[in-house]
Amino acid sequence: MQTLVCVEPGKFSYVGREKPVLKPDHAIIKVKKIGICGTDLHAFEGTQPYFNYPRVLGHELSGELVEFDNAPGFYTNEKVTFIPYFNCGHCIACRMGNTNCCVNMQVCGVHVDGGMTEYLMVPSHTLIHGEGLGFEELALVEPLAIGAHGVRRAAIAPDEYVLVIGAGPIGLGTMEFARIAGAKVIALDVNEGRLNFCRDVIKVDYTVNALSDDVLQQLKEITNGDMPTVVIDATGNLKAINNAFQYMAHGGRYVLIGLQKGEICFSHPEFHKREATLMSSRNATIVDFEQVVRSIKKGVINPLNYITHRVTFDQVEQDFESWLNPKTGVIKAMVSMDK
Repeated sequence: MQTLVCVEPGKFSYVGREKPVLKPDHAIIKVKKIGICGTDLHAFEGTQPYFNYPRVLGHELSGELVEFDNAPGFYTNEKVTFIPYFNCGHCIACRMGNTNCCVNMQVCGVHVDGGMTEYLMVPSHTLIHGEGLGFEELALVEPLAIGAHGVRRAAIAPDEYVLVIGAGPIGLGTMEFARIAGAKVIALDVNEGRLNFCRDVIKVDYTVNALSDDVLQQLKEITNGDMPTVVIDATGNLKAINNAFQYMAHGGRYVLIGLQKGEICFSHPEFHKREATLMSSRNATIVDFEQVVRSIKKGVINPLNYITHRVTFDQVEQDFESWLNPKTGVIKAMVSMDK
């Protein structure tokens, strides 16, 4: 079977591999669609934490279930996606139900080889029913679940002002689930095209360009002087993360979905006087995946809006680097295994 390997930063290679042989408690998926996410782009750049080469990228996937063991309720040829965070089931996090931050986590496409291949074997317990959704919709359940989990961590109350920093796919999904939670959503980004998308397509309440000289003033005006009670970073950019501490209201919560390699730096007195809460949000759980599937089925989210570029599998090597350039206007690139 044809497989695309990221051999080293900046270099891909197509190779032939044997189709996986089914193991107990596992399932084999014939891959149909692959969404390209920030993790894939960062891995190609060489900036992704906890990453080793060579590696097969890809964890936003959908496909047909062709073989399985110990997957009650599933059937052959069913449309599926899966939870790409392979947890151990035994550590302190898993015992508490926090499978998304397992001590021994193996993330598909990061710690173990991912889905840029024709057939992928995954643990059976990670399978998610297709529920009548299309392959492209199913491939986008995972990134939306990341945003849904961050919003759930924030425990947003109706009518709270929520500032989401970063209007990439993860940020957009975060904005949508904040809106569903009843928030008044503010999008902050440096890309005016992305901000236009926030306003026109996903109907965000307010947008602010981070390059403006008066970001603080704009946020004060929007929030009637209070500042946002929830700030969520979806950039993974160190400067953006550090700057955003000043955007929180007193008593506010700051949730870090984005991840970067450096150290966070902020004023302890400014943070302390707010009695602020800082928390990370890693991956997602089955609860979040199920919420996303329900939301797509109900029509309150349309993930197909995010897809700006579509390519076939044999075009990925030549086109991938261009998706790093903001001038291409890419929000979500979708790879089809079918020519």
